[in-house]
Amino acid sequence: MSLVINTNTAASTAASNLNHSHSMLQKSLARLSSGSRITAPADDAGGLAVSMKMEAAIRRTDAASSNVANAVSFLQTQDGALKTSGKILERIAELKTLSTDVTKSASDIANYDTEFTALKAELTNQTTSKFNGVDLFGGGTLTVETSEDGAQTLDITQADLATGTTTITAAANLAAITTTDVTDAITNVATSRAQNGADSSRLGFSADILAINKTNLEAANSRIVDVDVAEESTRLARNNILMQAGSAMLAQANTASQAAMRLLQ
Repeated sequence: MSLVINTNTAASTAASNLNHSHSMLQKSLARLSSGSRITAPADDAGGLAVSMKMEAAIRRTDAASSNVANAVSFLQTQDGALKTSGKILERIAELKTLSTDVTKSASDIANYDTEFTALKAELTNQTTSKFNGVDLFGGGTLTVETSEDGAQTLDITQADLATGTTTITAAANLAAITTTDVTDAITNVATSRAQNGADSSRLGFSADILAINKTNLEAANSRIVDVDVAEESTRLARNNILMQAGSAMLAQANTASQAAMRLLQ
């Protein structure tokens, strides 16, 4: 090997290797400090694109889960109103039976009618109940999206509480209704509560599926973007050693020019 002054190939090679080791060391530090395997698009352009799509799907799944949870709350509120309405109707049925007692005076009947009037008013209030401004009752349906892409939906029922209760709420007194009127209204409430329970059950399963899907999406995304700490720590140690070795070899390579100078002295 020639001993020259103008060109130091060994030093250039050592410097190039040192720069590469430094770059890789910085990349390992960035990955370990951020916890992400992809710290720049150049690290994995394809993986980054897939990850962004997965993260968007995760966000949509969270939103769908929130919608389902709100629908469950809607049904819980509706069931509370139905339960209260059922108790009101049960009391009206009791008052109707008591009012037919031949031993009761006109004053007694008037007292029953007074309570009946108050119960009618409360029953009417229940039929106009709302959840966050949305009618709990009315006989319609509300469509809930139960998947992150909106492809799967579920209809929940706005129970028709007015069915069977209109005759009761329109009556002036207990004498104007029959026991059958009240029992029919109670049957309607019972049917509505059964439908409410069925809707709630379906929403519960939908919530479970969304939670599972989110977990799977997060796991898949983690495999793409999250750094393997053990593996990256090994790279960090290797690059750190290469940095030290490169610095030492660059210093050693630079001594070649000094040897040439000594020959000229």
